[in-house]
Parts: sequence; structure tokens; C-alpha cells
Amino acid sequence: MICRFTHSQGLVSNQGNTLTRSLLVGAMALGATLVPLGLSSPAGANSPTISVGSQPHGVAVNPDTNTIYVANYSSNSVSVIDGSNNHVKSTVPVGTHPFGVAVNPSTDTVYVTNVGNNSVSVINGSTNTVTSTVTVGTHPHGVAVNPSTDAVYVANSGGNSVSVIDGSTNSVTATVTVGTHPHGVAVNPSTDTVYVTNSARSSRSVSVIDGSTNTVTSTVTVGSKPSEVAVNTSTNTIYVANHSSHSVSVIDGSTNTVTATVTVGSGPYGVAVNTSTNTIYVANLSGHAVWVIDGLNNHVRPRVTVGTHPFGVSVNPSTDTVYVANVGGNSVSVING
Repeated sequence: MICRFTHSQGLVSNQGNTLTRSLLVGAMALGATLVPLGLSSPAGANSPTISVGSQPHGVAVNPDTNTIYVANYSSNSVSVIDGSNNHVKSTVPVGTHPFGVAVNPSTDTVYVTNVGNNSVSVINGSTNTVTSTVTVGTHPHGVAVNPSTDAVYVANSGGNSVSVIDGSTNSVTATVTVGTHPHGVAVNPSTDTVYVTNSARSSRSVSVIDGSTNTVTSTVTVGSKPSEVAVNTSTNTIYVANHSSHSVSVIDGSTNTVTATVTVGSGPYGVAVNTSTNTIYVANLSGHAVWVIDGLNNHVRPRVTVGTHPFGVSVNPSTDTVYVANVGGNSVSVING
């Protein structure tokens, strides 16, 4: 199986984004050959696939409305999926090269980072319209929301910072300096703590931010090129996908120490947690599969084959359903957890 990805296909931004370039060119185009894992599972083979926009990256779920939001990087849009029937019910135009997406279920508001114009589009979930555009730092990537405080955190990969947005006013209230090329971001609302992956090879770390003071309280060393991060709020455990180490670092949120390193497939990128089942899902960009980790013992369960180059992943814990954005297939795979 030979897969070739070029700049003309739009997978690589010309915005100077180090991680996007290294992941999508380095991981997929270096040698222009990808070796599939040869995985096949009934769950992956039979799960629905939803066509969305061009090169979907981030995906997020509002469990209260059973609605899924997908950032289409090259279509400059967000696909809105009805989780009850897996149909795209709306397509919302946003900024240039939308990358990350997050939802505040409490306010039914969606936040989308636009790498190409250094902004965040704010979408009203009830009307599927953009109500505000917030200017943030250079090349924003990951985004996360603390629904308890209505604070939004944006990782600015080109600015080595995190922008903090007040969701009630859609204004930036603080800018926190973190490591080099911050990429993914996640929040534990129970502890008001924010976790940011620093993707540069020189960093290999996660910055831990106190949400009440917007200060970095700890820096945790993880694997090579950490990409996305997710939190299990029930166990206060953080999971970091290390793209170049082909592993997931497990961090104890109470001590900010790595307690385990789980080997997964080639090029792990997206990671999500189902807090109801204590199950972690890892999208392997180079392996066309989602790895499943049991959070109780960090054992790897059977993998699920999905679409071409799975990128972002999100979970609806209310329905035990997993959504995977396949950047190479312009689709979303739906997995029954």
C-alpha cells in the first residue's frame, strides 16, 4: 500500500506550523510509504462512516444534544452531525484552516481554532451560526473548555502560549507562556487544571496550568512529539499521545508524574476518554486504526480499523459512541464503544 501526500493536497499548512508539517509530511510522506497494520475487526468494519468536508481534523461532541462537530481543515467549515441518525444536518463556514474544536455543553457553544487567520470562531449550537470571532495567538491548534468556569483555552503553536478566553464575553483575558510549539490542550473541571502538550522535540513535555491563577505550576516530561491530550475527570488521570514515540503517557493528576507508558500503533495522534467506562481511544494516524486502552490496568484491547489516516477522536459517554475524523478519507468513523 503506497500513500502519497503532497503540499497541493492541503494536508500541510504554509503557516509555519511545525507539528502539522512534521506529522503530516514527516509521518506520511517521508519515504512516501505507509505500512498498514493489517488490522481487521468486526466493530471497525461494520461501523458507519459519515462523509464530511475536506481533510477533517478536530472532532468534538455535545453529549447533552447528541451533536458532533467536525473541523474541516481544507473546506474552511464545520460539519454538524446528528448523533441520533449519523446525518450531517448543517455545515457552518468558519475561518481559514479550522483545526481544533471544543464544546461547552452548559452554554451549547462551540469553539473552533482557525490556524490560517489566528482566530477562534464561536458557534451558537442551537442555531449553527458563528456569533463571534476572537483573535488569539499565532497558529492556534488545540482548544478546550472548562464548563464550570466558562473559560476557553487555546494552544498557540506559533506563539508558545495559551490564550484564555472568557466565554461570557468572548474576550481574551490572559495569555500564558508554555513550552515550544504547544499543540493539544485538555481541562479537568473538577480540579480547574489545564494540560498543554508541547510538541517540539526539545520540549517533549506537558505544561500544567492552574486555571484559577493562569500560571504554570508544573512541567511533566513525556514521549517524543506529544500531540493530543485527554483527561479522565473521574480518576484524575491524563493521557498523552506521543506521535514519534508510538506510545501514550499516563499521568497521575494528583502528583503530575508519569505512572505508565502504553505502547500503541504507528503515529498516535488523537486521544479521547470515555469517563463512564474508563476506556481510552487513540487514533493512529499512520495505522488506519483506533487503539483501545483499558484505563483500569492500562492494557490494550482489540484495535478497531477505521478510515484513512485517523486524526481527531471524541467520545459521547452518554451513548458510549466514539467518533473518529479520518483526514485522508474526508469522513468520520462511528464506533460503538
